[in-house]
Amino acid sequence: MEGEEASAALAAAPPAIPDDEIEIKFVIIPEGFSHIRKFSPAASVQETKEIVEQDLRIPAANMKMMFDGQEISAGALRDIGFVSGQTNQVELRIVYLEEQHGTPTSYVMPDVISVAVHFGVDIPPKVIEVPIERATMKKPFLGGYRSRKSHIEYHHASSQTDAVKRTDDSRPVKVHREAQTAIVQTRSQQSVREQGTQMPTGHLEMEEGDEVLRPLPYFDSEQLAELRLEKAIDLQRYTRGWFARNSAAAVRAAQAEAAAELAAQEAAQRQEAEERHAREIQRRMHPQTRDDFELLYNELEAWRLQETRRINGEGWEEPERLEALSRLLLKEQKLLQTIDRLRLQANDENREKRIRSTLEMMSAPKRWLMSDCEVSQVHTPFTTRAKELMELYHGLRLPLLTVDERLDVLLHVKWTVKEFDCNLTRDIVELIDREADMLNRGRAESSLIGLRKRAANLFLQFIETPEFNPEAGRFQKVPHELIVRPNVRPIEA
Repeated sequence: MEGEEASAALAAAPPAIPDDEIEIKFVIIPEGFSHIRKFSPAASVQETKEIVEQDLRIPAANMKMMFDGQEISAGALRDIGFVSGQTNQVELRIVYLEEQHGTPTSYVMPDVISVAVHFGVDIPPKVIEVPIERATMKKPFLGGYRSRKSHIEYHHASSQTDAVKRTDDSRPVKVHREAQTAIVQTRSQQSVREQGTQMPTGHLEMEEGDEVLRPLPYFDSEQLAELRLEKAIDLQRYTRGWFARNSAAAVRAAQAEAAAELAAQEAAQRQEAEERHAREIQRRMHPQTRDDFELLYNELEAWRLQETRRINGEGWEEPERLEALSRLLLKEQKLLQTIDRLRLQANDENREKRIRSTLEMMSAPKRWLMSDCEVSQVHTPFTTRAKELMELYHGLRLPLLTVDERLDVLLHVKWTVKEFDCNLTRDIVELIDREADMLNRGRAESSLIGLRKRAANLFLQFIETPEFNPEAGRFQKVPHELIVRPNVRPIEA
Protein backbone atom coordinates (compact mmCIF):
# COMPACT_ATOMS: atom_id res chain seq x y z
CA MET A 1 0.00 0.00 0.00
CA GLU A 2 2.88 2.34 0.82
CA GLY A 3 4.45 1.72 -2.62
CA GLU A 4 1.08 2.43 -4.34
CA GLU A 5 0.66 5.69 -2.34
CA ALA A 6 4.21 6.80 -3.26
CA SER A 7 3.58 6.01 -6.92
CA ALA A 8 0.30 7.95 -6.82
CA ALA A 9 2.04 10.87 -5.17
CA LEU A 10 4.75 10.90 -7.82
CA ALA A 11 2.11 10.67 -10.56
CA ALA A 12 0.24 13.57 -8.98
CA ALA A 13 3.36 15.78 -9.03
CA PRO A 14 3.14 18.92 -11.16
CA PRO A 15 4.32 18.78 -14.77
CA ALA A 16 7.80 19.80 -15.98
CA ILE A 17 8.72 23.41 -15.15
CA PRO A 18 10.42 25.65 -17.72
CA ASP A 19 14.18 26.22 -17.53
CA ASP A 20 13.80 29.81 -16.27
CA GLU A 21 12.29 28.59 -13.00
CA ILE A 22 14.27 27.82 -9.83
CA GLU A 23 15.81 24.37 -9.36
CA ILE A 24 16.31 23.34 -5.70
CA LYS A 25 18.25 20.33 -4.43
CA PHE A 26 16.96 19.23 -0.99
CA VAL A 27 19.56 17.35 1.09
CA ILE A 28 18.01 15.47 4.02
CA ILE A 29 20.21 15.85 7.12
CA PRO A 30 21.74 13.72 8.58
CA GLU A 31 20.87 10.84 6.19
CA GLY A 32 22.40 12.66 3.22
CA PHE A 33 19.64 11.72 0.75
CA SER A 34 18.97 14.28 -1.96
CA HIS A 35 15.81 15.25 -3.83
CA ILE A 36 15.77 17.69 -6.79
CA ARG A 37 12.67 19.67 -7.80
CA LYS A 38 11.89 22.87 -9.78
CA PHE A 39 9.63 25.62 -8.46
CA SER A 40 8.17 28.88 -9.67
CA PRO A 41 10.04 32.03 -8.49
CA ALA A 42 6.79 33.37 -7.05
CA ALA A 43 6.14 30.26 -4.95
CA SER A 44 6.24 30.78 -1.22
CA VAL A 45 8.14 28.72 1.32
CA GLN A 46 4.90 27.16 2.60
CA GLU A 47 3.93 26.07 -0.93
CA THR A 48 7.40 24.60 -1.38
CA LYS A 49 7.04 22.59 1.83
CA GLU A 50 3.65 21.26 0.70
CA ILE A 51 5.09 20.07 -2.61
CA VAL A 52 7.99 18.40 -0.80
CA GLU A 53 5.47 16.83 1.60
CA GLN A 54 3.68 15.24 -1.34
CA ASP A 55 6.99 13.94 -2.78
CA LEU A 56 8.69 12.63 0.36
CA ARG A 57 5.71 12.06 2.71
CA ILE A 58 7.29 14.30 5.36
CA PRO A 59 4.87 16.56 7.30
CA ALA A 60 5.38 20.20 6.43
CA ALA A 61 5.12 21.21 10.09
CA ASN A 62 8.17 19.09 10.88
CA MET A 63 10.35 20.56 8.10
CA LYS A 64 13.15 22.99 8.79
CA MET A 65 14.83 24.46 5.68
CA MET A 66 18.30 26.03 5.83
CA PHE A 67 19.68 28.11 2.94
CA ASP A 68 23.13 29.74 3.11
CA GLY A 69 23.30 28.90 6.83
CA GLN A 70 19.98 30.64 7.66
CA GLU A 71 16.53 29.21 8.25
CA ILE A 72 13.83 30.15 5.74
CA SER A 73 10.26 30.14 6.96
CA ALA A 74 8.30 32.71 4.92
CA GLY A 75 8.49 34.77 1.73
CA ALA A 76 8.76 34.12 -1.98
CA LEU A 77 11.69 32.15 -3.40
CA ARG A 78 12.91 35.08 -5.54
CA ASP A 79 13.02 37.34 -2.47
CA ILE A 80 15.02 34.89 -0.37
CA GLY A 81 17.96 34.77 -2.82
CA PHE A 82 17.38 31.71 -5.00
CA VAL A 83 18.86 32.04 -8.48
CA SER A 84 17.28 30.55 -11.58
CA GLY A 85 19.39 28.69 -14.12
CA GLN A 86 21.48 26.84 -11.49
CA THR A 87 20.96 24.31 -8.72
CA ASN A 88 20.30 25.84 -5.29
CA GLN A 89 21.11 23.51 -2.37
CA VAL A 90 18.82 23.56 0.69
CA GLU A 91 19.37 21.54 3.87
CA LEU A 92 16.16 19.82 4.95
CA ARG A 93 16.01 18.86 8.62
CA ILE A 94 13.18 16.87 10.21
CA VAL A 95 12.31 18.27 13.63
CA TYR A 96 9.48 17.74 16.08
CA LEU A 97 7.93 20.38 18.31
CA GLU A 98 8.74 20.28 22.02
CA GLU A 99 5.09 20.51 23.00
CA GLN A 100 4.29 17.26 21.17
CA HIS A 101 4.84 14.73 23.93
CA GLY A 102 3.37 11.90 21.96
CA THR A 103 5.04 9.86 19.27
CA PRO A 104 5.63 12.03 16.15
CA THR A 105 4.39 11.09 12.73
CA SER A 106 6.50 8.25 11.34
CA TYR A 107 8.69 9.02 8.36
CA VAL A 108 7.89 7.02 5.21
CA MET A 109 10.85 6.27 2.97
CA PRO A 110 10.07 6.92 -0.74
CA ASP A 111 10.32 4.12 -3.28
CA VAL A 112 13.34 5.71 -5.01
CA ILE A 113 15.92 8.06 -3.49
CA SER A 114 18.63 10.08 -5.20
CA VAL A 115 22.16 9.73 -3.80
CA ALA A 116 24.92 12.12 -4.93
CA VAL A 117 28.34 10.41 -5.13
CA HIS A 118 31.35 12.73 -5.02
CA PHE A 119 34.53 11.47 -6.74
CA GLY A 120 36.85 14.45 -6.23
CA VAL A 121 37.29 18.21 -6.32
CA ASP A 122 37.51 18.58 -10.10
CA ILE A 123 35.05 15.76 -10.91
CA PRO A 124 31.33 16.64 -10.95
CA PRO A 125 29.16 14.52 -8.60
CA LYS A 126 27.10 11.69 -10.02
CA VAL A 127 23.47 11.29 -8.95
CA ILE A 128 22.41 7.63 -8.62
CA GLU A 129 18.78 6.55 -8.27
CA VAL A 130 18.58 3.89 -5.51
CA PRO A 131 15.34 1.81 -5.30
CA ILE A 132 14.11 0.98 -1.81
CA GLU A 133 13.10 -2.63 -1.03
CA ARG A 134 10.58 -2.75 1.81
CA ALA A 135 10.42 -5.60 4.29
CA THR A 136 7.43 -7.90 3.87
CA MET A 137 7.52 -9.17 7.44
CA LYS A 138 7.25 -7.29 10.71
CA LYS A 139 10.65 -6.63 12.21
CA PRO A 140 11.13 -7.84 15.79
CA PHE A 141 11.48 -5.30 18.58
CA LEU A 142 15.11 -5.31 19.74
CA GLY A 143 14.85 -2.53 22.30
CA GLY A 144 15.83 1.14 22.12
CA TYR A 145 15.57 4.39 24.03
CA ARG A 146 13.60 7.69 24.03
CA SER A 147 15.18 11.15 23.79
CA ARG A 148 14.22 13.40 26.72
CA LYS A 149 14.60 16.58 24.67
CA SER A 150 12.72 15.72 21.48
CA HIS A 151 10.73 12.71 22.81
CA ILE A 152 11.83 10.70 19.76
CA GLU A 153 12.03 6.92 20.07
CA TYR A 154 15.12 5.24 18.64
CA HIS A 155 14.84 1.49 18.05
CA HIS A 156 17.70 -0.96 17.63
CA ALA A 157 17.93 -2.54 14.19
CA SER A 158 19.59 -5.61 12.76
CA SER A 159 20.24 -7.01 9.30
CA GLN A 160 20.95 -10.49 8.04
CA THR A 161 21.68 -12.05 4.67
CA ASP A 162 19.30 -14.50 3.05
CA ALA A 163 19.49 -18.03 4.38
CA VAL A 164 21.23 -20.59 2.15
CA LYS A 165 18.84 -23.17 0.82
CA ARG A 166 20.07 -26.67 1.65
CA THR A 167 19.20 -29.81 -0.23
CA ASP A 168 18.46 -33.15 1.37
CA ASP A 169 21.88 -34.50 0.32
CA SER A 170 23.80 -31.74 2.11
CA ARG A 171 22.18 -32.34 5.50
CA PRO A 172 24.23 -34.35 8.01
CA VAL A 173 23.18 -37.90 8.77
CA LYS A 174 21.69 -37.99 12.27
CA VAL A 175 20.12 -41.47 12.34
CA HIS A 176 22.29 -44.55 11.64
CA ARG A 177 22.87 -48.01 13.03
CA GLU A 178 25.97 -47.16 15.07
CA ALA A 179 24.05 -44.50 16.99
CA GLN A 180 21.16 -46.88 17.70
CA THR A 181 23.01 -50.05 18.66
CA ALA A 182 25.61 -50.23 21.45
CA ILE A 183 28.90 -52.01 20.79
CA VAL A 184 29.35 -54.91 23.22
CA GLN A 185 32.75 -56.46 23.93
CA THR A 186 33.41 -59.66 25.85
CA ARG A 187 36.46 -59.93 28.13
CA SER A 188 37.51 -62.91 30.27
CA GLN A 189 39.43 -62.67 33.54
CA GLN A 190 41.17 -65.28 35.63
CA SER A 191 40.28 -65.02 39.29
CA VAL A 192 42.86 -65.32 42.07
CA ARG A 193 41.24 -68.32 43.71
CA GLU A 194 39.98 -71.29 41.74
CA GLN A 195 36.43 -72.34 42.38
CA GLY A 196 34.66 -75.47 41.42
CA THR A 197 37.74 -77.70 41.41
CA GLN A 198 37.41 -81.40 42.15
CA MET A 199 39.89 -84.03 43.15
CA PRO A 200 39.67 -87.39 41.42
CA THR A 201 37.78 -89.95 43.46
CA GLY A 202 36.56 -93.44 42.87
CA HIS A 203 33.38 -92.40 41.14
CA LEU A 204 34.98 -89.45 39.16
CA GLU A 205 37.34 -89.88 36.28
CA MET A 206 39.40 -87.20 34.49
CA GLU A 207 38.01 -86.25 31.11
CA GLU A 208 40.02 -85.31 28.11
CA GLY A 209 40.83 -81.62 28.12
CA ASP A 210 40.77 -81.18 31.88
CA GLU A 211 43.79 -79.46 33.34
CA VAL A 212 45.39 -80.98 36.39
CA LEU A 213 46.78 -78.39 38.80
CA ARG A 214 49.60 -79.43 41.15
CA PRO A 215 50.90 -77.24 43.98
CA LEU A 216 54.34 -75.64 43.72
CA PRO A 217 57.00 -75.89 46.41
CA TYR A 218 56.31 -73.69 49.40
CA PHE A 219 57.96 -70.20 49.23
CA ASP A 220 58.63 -68.93 52.75
CA SER A 221 59.61 -65.46 54.01
CA GLU A 222 63.32 -66.21 54.19
CA GLN A 223 63.36 -67.15 50.52
CA LEU A 224 61.46 -63.94 49.75
CA ALA A 225 64.06 -61.86 51.65
CA GLU A 226 66.91 -63.60 49.78
CA LEU A 227 65.13 -62.93 46.44
CA ARG A 228 64.67 -59.24 47.32
CA LEU A 229 68.34 -58.92 48.26
CA GLU A 230 69.42 -60.60 45.02
CA LYS A 231 67.20 -58.36 42.88
CA ALA A 232 68.40 -55.24 44.77
CA ILE A 233 72.00 -56.22 44.06
CA ASP A 234 71.15 -56.75 40.38
CA LEU A 235 69.43 -53.35 40.26
CA GLN A 236 72.44 -51.64 41.83
CA ARG A 237 74.76 -53.43 39.41
CA TYR A 238 72.74 -52.31 36.40
CA THR A 239 72.54 -48.74 37.75
CA ARG A 240 76.33 -48.55 38.30
CA GLY A 241 76.89 -49.91 34.80
CA TRP A 242 74.55 -47.25 33.37
CA PHE A 243 76.43 -44.51 35.26
CA ALA A 244 79.76 -45.90 34.07
CA ARG A 245 78.61 -46.03 30.44
CA ASN A 246 77.38 -42.42 30.66
CA SER A 247 80.72 -41.31 32.15
CA ALA A 248 82.67 -43.15 29.46
CA ALA A 249 80.49 -41.62 26.72
CA ALA A 250 81.04 -38.15 28.21
CA VAL A 251 84.81 -38.71 28.30
CA ARG A 252 84.84 -39.94 24.71
CA ALA A 253 82.72 -36.94 23.63
CA ALA A 254 85.10 -34.54 25.42
CA GLN A 255 88.11 -36.21 23.79
CA ALA A 256 86.45 -36.03 20.37
CA GLU A 257 85.54 -32.36 20.93
CA ALA A 258 89.09 -31.55 22.01
CA ALA A 259 90.48 -33.37 18.98
CA ALA A 260 88.07 -31.53 16.67
CA GLU A 261 88.98 -28.19 18.27
CA LEU A 262 92.70 -28.96 17.92
CA ALA A 263 92.18 -29.94 14.27
CA ALA A 264 90.19 -26.74 13.69
CA GLN A 265 92.98 -24.65 15.28
CA GLU A 266 95.61 -26.38 13.14
CA ALA A 267 93.49 -25.84 10.02
CA ALA A 268 92.99 -22.16 10.97
CA GLN A 269 96.74 -21.78 11.52
CA ARG A 270 97.48 -23.41 8.17
CA GLN A 271 94.87 -21.20 6.51
CA GLU A 272 96.33 -18.12 8.17
CA ALA A 273 99.86 -19.13 7.12
CA GLU A 274 98.72 -19.69 3.54
CA GLU A 275 96.90 -16.35 3.50
CA ARG A 276 99.95 -14.62 4.97
CA HIS A 277 102.16 -16.28 2.36
CA ALA A 278 99.77 -15.28 -0.45
CA ARG A 279 99.59 -11.76 0.97
CA GLU A 280 103.38 -11.50 1.06
CA ILE A 281 103.57 -12.72 -2.54
CA GLN A 282 100.86 -10.24 -3.53
CA ARG A 283 102.79 -7.43 -1.79
CA ARG A 284 105.85 -8.24 -3.90
CA MET A 285 104.00 -8.87 -7.18
CA HIS A 286 101.52 -5.98 -6.90
CA PRO A 287 102.75 -3.48 -4.29
CA GLN A 288 100.25 -0.80 -3.29
CA THR A 289 101.45 0.99 -0.15
CA ARG A 290 104.64 2.71 0.94
CA ASP A 291 105.54 -0.26 3.15
CA ASP A 292 105.28 -2.63 0.18
CA PHE A 293 107.79 -0.61 -1.85
CA GLU A 294 110.06 -0.20 1.18
CA LEU A 295 110.06 -3.99 1.51
CA LEU A 296 111.01 -4.40 -2.16
CA TYR A 297 113.86 -1.89 -1.88
CA ASN A 298 115.21 -3.58 1.28
CA GLU A 299 115.10 -7.04 -0.28
CA LEU A 300 116.77 -5.72 -3.42
CA GLU A 301 119.52 -4.15 -1.34
CA ALA A 302 119.99 -7.38 0.65
CA TRP A 303 120.17 -9.37 -2.59
CA ARG A 304 122.74 -6.95 -4.04
CA LEU A 305 124.96 -7.19 -0.95
CA GLN A 306 124.74 -10.97 -0.94
CA GLU A 307 125.65 -11.20 -4.64
CA THR A 308 128.51 -8.74 -4.16
CA ARG A 309 129.95 -10.83 -1.31
CA ARG A 310 129.57 -13.96 -3.37
CA ILE A 311 131.40 -12.43 -6.36
CA ASN A 312 134.17 -11.04 -4.20
CA GLY A 313 134.59 -14.38 -2.43
CA GLU A 314 134.87 -16.50 -5.56
CA GLY A 315 138.56 -15.61 -6.02
CA TRP A 316 138.18 -14.59 -9.64
CA GLU A 317 140.67 -12.52 -11.55
CA GLU A 318 140.11 -8.77 -11.60
CA PRO A 319 138.65 -8.60 -15.15
CA GLU A 320 136.22 -11.48 -14.41
CA ARG A 321 135.21 -9.93 -11.08
CA LEU A 322 134.52 -6.54 -12.70
CA GLU A 323 132.51 -8.17 -15.46
CA ALA A 324 130.38 -10.06 -12.87
CA LEU A 325 129.86 -6.83 -10.94
CA SER A 326 128.74 -5.04 -14.12
CA ARG A 327 126.21 -7.83 -14.82
CA LEU A 328 124.97 -7.50 -11.27
CA LEU A 329 124.61 -3.75 -11.79
CA LEU A 330 122.54 -4.31 -14.94
CA LYS A 331 120.24 -6.73 -13.10
CA GLU A 332 119.83 -4.23 -10.28
CA GLN A 333 119.01 -1.49 -12.78
CA LYS A 334 116.32 -3.61 -14.44
CA LEU A 335 114.83 -4.48 -11.07
CA LEU A 336 114.77 -0.82 -10.07
CA GLN A 337 113.01 0.04 -13.33
CA THR A 338 110.45 -2.67 -12.64
CA ILE A 339 109.85 -1.32 -9.13
CA ASP A 340 109.42 2.22 -10.51
CA ARG A 341 106.95 0.96 -13.08
CA LEU A 342 104.99 -0.82 -10.34
CA ARG A 343 105.06 2.38 -8.29
CA LEU A 344 103.52 4.38 -11.13
CA GLN A 345 100.85 1.73 -11.62
CA ALA A 346 100.09 1.64 -7.89
CA ASN A 347 99.85 5.43 -7.78
CA ASP A 348 97.25 5.36 -10.57
CA GLU A 349 95.24 2.61 -8.86
CA ASN A 350 95.40 4.31 -5.47
CA ARG A 351 94.33 7.60 -7.04
CA GLU A 352 91.33 5.91 -8.65
CA LYS A 353 90.37 4.28 -5.34
CA ARG A 354 90.75 7.55 -3.45
CA ILE A 355 88.62 9.44 -6.00
CA ARG A 356 85.93 6.74 -5.97
CA SER A 357 85.86 6.62 -2.18
CA THR A 358 85.66 10.42 -1.90
CA LEU A 359 82.80 10.66 -4.40
CA GLU A 360 80.88 7.90 -2.64
CA MET A 361 81.29 9.61 0.74
CA MET A 362 80.10 12.91 -0.78
CA SER A 363 76.94 11.31 -2.19
CA ALA A 364 76.23 9.12 0.86
CA PRO A 365 72.99 9.99 2.74
CA LYS A 366 73.09 11.57 6.17
CA ARG A 367 72.62 9.17 9.08
CA TRP A 368 70.50 10.63 11.84
CA LEU A 369 69.81 8.94 15.18
CA MET A 370 66.10 9.10 15.93
CA SER A 371 64.43 9.24 19.33
CA ASP A 372 63.57 5.51 19.14
CA CYS A 373 67.30 4.64 18.73
CA GLU A 374 66.78 3.85 15.04
CA VAL A 375 69.17 5.25 12.43
CA SER A 376 67.44 7.08 9.58
CA GLN A 377 69.15 7.80 6.26
CA VAL A 378 68.19 11.15 4.71
CA HIS A 379 69.29 12.62 1.36
CA THR A 380 69.86 16.38 1.40
CA PRO A 381 70.02 18.68 -1.65
CA PHE A 382 73.83 18.73 -1.28
CA THR A 383 74.15 14.92 -1.28
CA THR A 384 71.76 14.67 -4.24
CA ARG A 385 73.89 17.18 -6.15
CA ALA A 386 77.06 15.23 -5.28
CA LYS A 387 75.48 11.96 -6.45
CA GLU A 388 74.51 13.47 -9.82
CA LEU A 389 78.05 14.80 -10.33
CA MET A 390 79.53 11.40 -9.38
CA GLU A 391 77.37 9.63 -11.98
CA LEU A 392 78.46 12.14 -14.65
CA TYR A 393 82.14 11.61 -13.73
CA HIS A 394 81.76 7.82 -13.98
CA GLY A 395 80.01 8.32 -17.33
CA LEU A 396 83.02 10.30 -18.62
CA ARG A 397 85.35 7.46 -17.57
CA LEU A 398 83.29 4.65 -19.12
CA PRO A 399 85.05 2.91 -22.04
CA LEU A 400 83.59 1.14 -25.07
CA LEU A 401 80.66 3.54 -25.57
CA THR A 402 79.03 4.14 -28.92
CA VAL A 403 79.24 7.57 -30.55
CA ASP A 404 75.64 8.44 -29.64
CA GLU A 405 76.08 7.35 -26.02
CA ARG A 406 79.32 9.32 -25.70
CA LEU A 407 77.73 12.44 -27.20
CA ASP A 408 74.80 12.10 -24.78
CA VAL A 409 77.18 11.96 -21.80
CA LEU A 410 79.16 14.96 -23.10
CA LEU A 411 75.95 16.95 -23.58
CA HIS A 412 74.85 16.29 -19.96
CA VAL A 413 78.25 17.31 -18.63
CA LYS A 414 78.27 20.44 -20.78
CA TRP A 415 74.87 21.66 -19.56
CA THR A 416 75.88 20.88 -15.97
CA VAL A 417 79.04 23.01 -16.03
CA LYS A 418 77.47 25.83 -18.08
CA GLU A 419 75.42 26.82 -15.04
CA PHE A 420 78.60 28.60 -13.84
CA ASP A 421 80.68 30.95 -15.94
CA CYS A 422 84.39 30.84 -15.07
CA ASN A 423 87.69 29.84 -16.65
CA LEU A 424 87.38 26.24 -15.41
CA THR A 425 83.92 25.69 -16.88
CA ARG A 426 84.96 27.37 -20.14
CA ASP A 427 87.91 24.99 -20.46
CA ILE A 428 85.64 22.01 -19.86
CA VAL A 429 83.10 23.21 -22.43
CA GLU A 430 85.90 23.81 -24.96
CA LEU A 431 87.28 20.28 -24.46
CA ILE A 432 83.79 18.76 -24.76
CA ASP A 433 83.11 20.66 -28.00
CA ARG A 434 86.48 19.59 -29.37
CA GLU A 435 85.84 15.91 -28.59
CA ALA A 436 82.32 16.08 -30.04
CA ASP A 437 83.72 17.60 -33.24
CA MET A 438 86.38 14.88 -33.51
CA LEU A 439 83.78 12.16 -32.91
CA ASN A 440 81.60 13.57 -35.65
CA ARG A 441 84.65 13.53 -37.96
CA GLY A 442 85.15 9.81 -37.25
CA ARG A 443 88.47 9.99 -35.43
CA ALA A 444 89.80 6.81 -33.81
CA GLU A 445 89.39 6.15 -30.08
CA SER A 446 93.14 5.97 -29.54
CA SER A 447 93.59 9.58 -30.64
CA LEU A 448 91.09 10.81 -28.02
CA ILE A 449 92.69 9.24 -24.92
CA GLY A 450 94.63 12.34 -23.87
CA LEU A 451 91.71 14.68 -24.57
CA ARG A 452 89.30 12.55 -22.52
CA LYS A 453 91.75 12.25 -19.64
CA ARG A 454 92.18 16.02 -19.53
CA ALA A 455 88.39 16.59 -19.63
CA ALA A 456 87.85 14.05 -16.80
CA ASN A 457 90.52 15.70 -14.64
CA LEU A 458 89.01 19.16 -15.14
CA PHE A 459 85.53 17.83 -14.33
CA LEU A 460 86.95 16.18 -11.19
CA GLN A 461 88.37 19.57 -10.21
CA PHE A 462 84.89 20.99 -10.84
CA ILE A 463 83.40 18.37 -8.46
CA GLU A 464 85.98 19.06 -5.73
CA THR A 465 85.24 22.81 -5.76
CA PRO A 466 82.84 23.86 -2.97
CA GLU A 467 81.46 26.70 -5.13
CA PHE A 468 80.01 24.11 -7.53
CA ASN A 469 79.55 21.16 -5.14
CA PRO A 470 78.79 22.34 -1.58
CA GLU A 471 79.28 18.82 -0.19
CA ALA A 472 82.98 18.97 -1.20
CA GLY A 473 83.62 21.58 1.49
CA ARG A 474 83.72 18.81 4.15
CA PHE A 475 86.71 17.19 2.43
CA GLN A 476 88.89 20.30 2.11
CA LYS A 477 92.09 19.92 4.15
CA VAL A 478 92.96 23.62 3.82
CA PRO A 479 90.38 26.21 4.92
CA HIS A 480 88.31 27.56 2.10
CA GLU A 481 89.35 31.15 2.81
CA LEU A 482 93.06 30.38 2.34
CA ILE A 483 92.76 28.69 -1.05
CA VAL A 484 93.21 30.94 -4.07
CA ARG A 485 91.35 29.62 -7.11
CA PRO A 486 91.57 32.14 -9.92
CA ASN A 487 90.10 29.69 -12.43
CA VAL A 488 86.80 29.31 -10.51
CA ARG A 489 86.06 32.99 -10.00
CA PRO A 490 83.00 34.20 -11.88
CA ILE A 491 83.76 36.13 -15.05
CA GLU A 492 82.00 39.46 -15.06
CA ALA A 493 80.38 40.54 -18.31
